[in-house]
Amino acid sequence: MLHSTRVLRQSTADGPIILSAIVWSELSLWSDEADEIDRRIAWMRPARQDFPFEAAYPAGRAHRLYRQRGGRRERTLPDFLIGAHAMVAGHRLLTRDASRYRAYFPDLHIICPETHP
Repeated sequence: MLHSTRVLRQSTADGPIILSAIVWSELSLWSDEADEIDRRIAWMRPARQDFPFEAAYPAGRAHRLYRQRGGRRERTLPDFLIGAHAMVAGHRLLTRDASRYRAYFPDLHIICPETHP
């Protein structure tokens, strides 16, 4: 089993996996059929959660700071919306891009497969 899959499985044991509409839209890259994505992630038993309005402002500010620091357009606002949602809601964030999330959301609890035991 891949290390990232093992960390994801452990995360499901540590608490609920939260799925926002923003994350769901990014998962659409996996398949042309929404039902297929549902089947592929069913083992995680994700809880669907609306994006909190309170997360919009910190997401926009973090994205603006990223662009001011010379960040490229390949990192779009949805990445920052996901980070802000996790921060505002008090969730953990499982990501392979821990350094970027730590730079813009320093109080966010991040789980990174590359550094997770």
